[in-house]
Amino acid sequence: MVVVVSGCHTLGFYGQAIKGQYQIFANQHSIEDLLAESSTSPELKKRLELLQELRRFAKNDLQLPTDSHYRKYVDVKRPYVVWNVEAAPEFSMEPKTWWYPLLGSLSYRGYFSKSGATNYAGYLRTRGYDVSVGGVSAYSTLGWFKDPVLNTFIFEDDADLAEIIFHELAHQRLFARGDTDFNEAFATTVGQEGARRWLTKKGDTAGLQAYLAHLQRSDQFVHLVMKTRTQLETLYGDERTSDGRVKARPERFSDSPDQVRRGKQKVFADMQSEFERLKLGWGGDKEYDGYFSHPINNAQLNSVAAYYDFVPGFEQLLSSNGGDLGKFYQAAEKLSKRARPERHEKLRDLARTRMGPVRAERNRHPGAG
Repeated sequence: MVVVVSGCHTLGFYGQAIKGQYQIFANQHSIEDLLAESSTSPELKKRLELLQELRRFAKNDLQLPTDSHYRKYVDVKRPYVVWNVEAAPEFSMEPKTWWYPLLGSLSYRGYFSKSGATNYAGYLRTRGYDVSVGGVSAYSTLGWFKDPVLNTFIFEDDADLAEIIFHELAHQRLFARGDTDFNEAFATTVGQEGARRWLTKKGDTAGLQAYLAHLQRSDQFVHLVMKTRTQLETLYGDERTSDGRVKARPERFSDSPDQVRRGKQKVFADMQSEFERLKLGWGGDKEYDGYFSHPINNAQLNSVAAYYDFVPGFEQLLSSNGGDLGKFYQAAEKLSKRARPERHEKLRDLARTRMGPVRAERNRHPGAG
């Protein structure tokens, strides 16, 4: 089926995906064996022991399906396991999507080599797209395989490692076919809530306060990205479908392309200035400086939106179920079975309930992170 519907770029993509996944499987080592071996570095042993603790917490306290996930370790000999390519037209916030067997249409394409991602990104640029290439430290195979621990994320700070593990295991718990924003927001909500609960249970007050401060900075950054996206949608004249998805308007602009480009660059310049003002209250934190290390474009803004668009709605869903994760998962699964427009509108309604009318309007079509 893939061969029949594919062009050369798509065939090349699946070829590298099969090869990349095989290389990971072929180089796995049992964590128990690594912990028993004297040749394993003390630093890696300490992180693997923490990983085992996080697996137990995920299973017993977060009701996540650990199964045999994260029982093996792989050093992929690079800083990221995959690089995601995302794209959008020069004058629209509508994300380009790709169709995958069993998964449906998603708004990114992942490559196991940076060169593969950048080469494809270059091809998309020749077709007039704004393109973003970002390294990814962890991903889930959604239960098709047993996911291993990777060198790309095992050395993260404790709270960040906890959030990554809980986020990826959340994908094992629930996945809505072809709905990137729903899936990532659900997993982000579970990952963040899980990290908070884990730090609280272990009595790490300092770690919890640092993590909460990080979440606050993230929230401020996300709102800045969402505000910028909304301004650009207005500039481009984008439309919204019944389920809230952005669609490029079919008619031509009344302004010239150069005029729209100038307006676009002004929006980005204003975003940069507001970010600098935000940082004044962050005590010198440089967590998001890298985001502005390259020229910002439509695709880069969308890469944030995919993770945070519906987080406020999921947070309210958890709150409305008294913080009971079992009931929250049941409600989220029930929601995932609705038609896409219905589930998205329900999450927006939940977000408006959580944030109140003023803030909810700011985030009517959010996204993030």
